[in-house]
Amino acid sequence: MIAFAALATCTATPPQASTPARSAPVPVEPPAIAPAPIGSTTAPIESMRPDFWFSTPAIQGGLVTARAPSGARAVLVNGAELPLTAEGFFLIGFDRDAENSASLVALFSDGQRKEHYLPVAPGNWKIEHVAANPTGGAKTTEEFQARRGPELARINAARATRVASDGWRQNFIRPLAGRISGLFGAQRIYNGTPGSYHSGMDIAAPNGTPFVAPADGVVTLAAAEDVFTLEGHLLMIDHGMGLNSAFLHCSELLVREGDVVKQGQVIGKVGATGRASGPHLHWGMKWNSARIDPRLVISAVSPSGNGP
Repeated sequence: MIAFAALATCTATPPQASTPARSAPVPVEPPAIAPAPIGSTTAPIESMRPDFWFSTPAIQGGLVTARAPSGARAVLVNGAELPLTAEGFFLIGFDRDAENSASLVALFSDGQRKEHYLPVAPGNWKIEHVAANPTGGAKTTEEFQARRGPELARINAARATRVASDGWRQNFIRPLAGRISGLFGAQRIYNGTPGSYHSGMDIAAPNGTPFVAPADGVVTLAAAEDVFTLEGHLLMIDHGMGLNSAFLHCSELLVREGDVVKQGQVIGKVGATGRASGPHLHWGMKWNSARIDPRLVISAVSPSGNGP
């Protein structure tokens, strides 16, 4: 069996159940833990913060804005040091299959340290049946293998890029209106064969529908001329602090690599390129190596008031 590495694999608007050749409708349900509404909590305003502060409870596939105790010079999360803003804010993302807790350590200049264990709630993942060619735009397995290596190299290089952007501080918006036709984290069954889980959120829309940037950022990959086997015309934006977005299956890209984009700016058009059974927008997000559910980020990425 060949394992297909991909940013995501998607379906278009699901047909009625009486049409077996396409995937069944996907119900949209709230996450196991509802994210805190924007503005419902604010970071502490006192001059001395003795402990960590978190914008929302942690959940698999979720993103948490956090603040270190006052005076911390560094923060380690599961042993890895994370960048801090001057105010002590940082991001933590939790993969779809993250462990049930995360270890946080604040380090101080005088040699002291403060430890904190953050519980991570489990996600609630669905099963989706998909009728799509597993090799996407490649006609054969051999062609797929030959093309996939260079594609992944470009994707990984874009992921490794770090830019100066404060997009991560914003309240993220949806890139376009429409029905959610595919859920993050769902186990995919391709023509009866189990595959990887769905790594983003699908939004049903007609071919050519414009979509916008969910937050400020810098374009790190724009495959306007190339059609990737699985992702099709692929657009990737870095929002800073290790957080980035990927938009798959586009029919057209309206920005180029290196462009600085603003929240709400039109950046591309919906399509069905790559491995897709029809036109829709796949929006995937990653924080460093953790895949994030965009639905949770829309609701909870940034606190208001004294947040970042």
